[in-house]
Amino acid sequence: MGSLFRSEEMALCQLFLQSEAAYACVSELGELGLVQFRDLNPDVNAFQRKFVNEVRRCDEMERKLRYLEKEIKKDGIPMLDTGESPEAPQPREMIDLEATFEKLENELREVNQNAEALKRNFLELTELKHILRKTQVFFDEEGGLNHTTESMTRALITDEVRTAGASMGPVQLGFVAGVILREKLPAFERMLWRACRGNVFLRQAMIESPLEDPTNGDQVYKSVFIIFFQGDQLKTRVKKICEGFRATLYPCPEAPADRREMAMGVMTRIEDLNTVLGQTQDHRHRVLVAAAKNLKNWFVKVRKIKAIYHTLNLFNLDVTQKCLIAECWVPLLDIETIQLALRRGTERSGSSVPPILNRMQTFENPPTYNRTNKFTKAFQALIDAYGVASYREMNPAPYTIITFPFLFAVMFGDLGHGAIMALFGLWMIRKEKGLAAQKTDNEIWNIFFAGRYIIFLMGAFSMYTGLIYNDIFSKSLNIFGSHWHLSYNKSTVWNNNFLQLSPATSDYEGTPYPFGLDPIWQVATSNKIVFQNAYKMKISIIFGVLHMIFGVIMSWHNHTYFRNRLSLIYEFIPQLVFLLVLFFYMVLLMFIKWNRYEATNAFPMTEACAPSILITFIDMVLFKESKPPGKDCHVYMFWGQSFFQTVFVLIALACIPVMLLGKPIKIMQARKLANVQPITGGSSDAEVGGMPNGGGGGHHDEEEMSEIFIHQGIHTIEYVLGSVSHTASYLRLWALSLAHAQLAEVLWTMVLSLGLNKEGWLGGIFLTVVFAFWAVLTVGILVLMEGLSAFLHTLRLHWVEFQSKFYMGQGYAFAPFSFDSIIENGSAAAGETE
Repeated sequence: MGSLFRSEEMALCQLFLQSEAAYACVSELGELGLVQFRDLNPDVNAFQRKFVNEVRRCDEMERKLRYLEKEIKKDGIPMLDTGESPEAPQPREMIDLEATFEKLENELREVNQNAEALKRNFLELTELKHILRKTQVFFDEEGGLNHTTESMTRALITDEVRTAGASMGPVQLGFVAGVILREKLPAFERMLWRACRGNVFLRQAMIESPLEDPTNGDQVYKSVFIIFFQGDQLKTRVKKICEGFRATLYPCPEAPADRREMAMGVMTRIEDLNTVLGQTQDHRHRVLVAAAKNLKNWFVKVRKIKAIYHTLNLFNLDVTQKCLIAECWVPLLDIETIQLALRRGTERSGSSVPPILNRMQTFENPPTYNRTNKFTKAFQALIDAYGVASYREMNPAPYTIITFPFLFAVMFGDLGHGAIMALFGLWMIRKEKGLAAQKTDNEIWNIFFAGRYIIFLMGAFSMYTGLIYNDIFSKSLNIFGSHWHLSYNKSTVWNNNFLQLSPATSDYEGTPYPFGLDPIWQVATSNKIVFQNAYKMKISIIFGVLHMIFGVIMSWHNHTYFRNRLSLIYEFIPQLVFLLVLFFYMVLLMFIKWNRYEATNAFPMTEACAPSILITFIDMVLFKESKPPGKDCHVYMFWGQSFFQTVFVLIALACIPVMLLGKPIKIMQARKLANVQPITGGSSDAEVGGMPNGGGGGHHDEEEMSEIFIHQGIHTIEYVLGSVSHTASYLRLWALSLAHAQLAEVLWTMVLSLGLNKEGWLGGIFLTVVFAFWAVLTVGILVLMEGLSAFLHTLRLHWVEFQSKFYMGQGYAFAPFSFDSIIENGSAAAGETE
């Protein structure tokens, strides 16, 4: 029977499906999401499986849908997402879907090709328009073409021509005009000068407005140029340079009348192209809008079809080729639900042969399946991140729901900061439907949203511990009135930073503050940290020891469930006794000290001073007795303490060889009695409640005795030394709590108090700025960074200090064939279960 505290009982079943009903039945199982199929063809590659052609068809449909999606996103058209998941289409509907996608793709490609050709023509005409305008300006500046030719001739004529005399006739210059990318122009000019040895004349002008590249739609900036030269040789050289720099050359008439006539024709053609381009874009937009309405549903349908055929490729065919055989893991409680789904699939397909679901006997480890809801899912994810629980092993997640936010709150205890965190978590919980529908790709936001219940609980628990610490943004709430009263005058209090109130005088009322810490400790300067250190260090050790004891008790549930008698006697009992007689005894000393000694006699030089628990514990382990701290002081807190401490240490030492040798020796004796080498480690170890190879870790049938002794020695050393280090590790609860409080106080005294000390209207403006700065630092450093630090330390305390006492985490997760997870991951390949 499944429960919150253990994973579900699983069964390995064999499924027989008629060929015509297999598709519909697998479709129903995918909607249900409770069946994990096994691959019965592990040696057959993907290209030799029965339904490989159908998978390829689905791949082709997905490619076409991705092409449509890219074009829709390029135009910024919103895609309709109703949030509903359509059923998987029947196989005969694949033909209609393929035809629809083929028609849309061809139509869109044709429209895009026509639009690209039109845009290319439009670009050429636009560049020609700018060339005609700019060259007209060039010629007008020189006073006409003839004058320009003569001046260019004088500029370009060489010394040899000058020495030839007046026998030479007039020299005619040629020119070419074109457009080039603006960033290439400097290099283009240098190349012309070097290649033509300065015998060309270049004029250029920038085109102010950007032009659209018809290939990719980018906006580019270009410049118009005109090059004057003499002779065919230079003409050929200039054209090759233009070709190398990807410059576009256009014909430009010499006569002004011809240029004006050409410009008019170009403007007319541009207007016509604008009209045709607008119509083409409208048609493309209509096609994409129509496709956007159904694109999400089409993706879901295609991925479901592909997932079904991927799953069918895991099945075997019987000899008659009319029946498909599958093997699958299913939760024992859901077998009836699965059978109902199979019957629905059979009815949908019209088959008259019902499917057969047989339970099989197996010695394999079943997968681990822990049922979760939206509240427990995040806590279960924290546990699974350490390691998936072994089959039917105790699940720490239900206990983590309470212990995780509580230990976090001990480190993060502040009423104000906790309220910020709790309100943020509550906002995400209240808006979870709308936020979940947005489906953003921001990984950080998705992590926060997935842990919204954890954040809310951490904030709520932090508000509680903040009330206990009486700490809100490093200040106190004086709800009940302080139980301390000053017997000094005002000047003495303000001028003496080392002044301390004595509990032995009338300064103290004699009764504690009703709830939490007295608010007077917040204004103490000389002994505030000393008092809080003593308080928080002790509660850290108390919580840590109780947490570890609870972890050891959890191992008892594992041993009894798996009927692992050897581990129960030779591991659980000595581990629990070892922890109780040493560390739980230290916790009891703290309570005895709190109960027996009051603040009036807690100082070393008084008549009945309280002994140090740390010194007492060290002396207890070392079998020694320290001198009392002062005259008439006592080393022990109760009668017979020395005797009990000696007995406790001897019992703890006796537990070590029991943990180290007890279980291996019993296994070795059982093997000798059976006279078989090797055999199982005793009937008690082999019995796991009818479930072979369970999560109790009690099987040793294939291990050599040397390996068993080595493993047991490692576990014993790890537990004994770990008990000491793990207890000290819980001191991080005190350290981080102190650091958090001190950081909050630093922000208040060094930032916000500066604004509060200013007066007048300038002080109000300054306070507004300072408060904004203080709020940003508070949220950014104390809530986010300190919260993340406390979260990671809490995670370590659960993974290492708590779960190491009972949690093996050597299982593998139940991965059912589920359409929901496939669609969420955005890939039908998730439907493949190995």
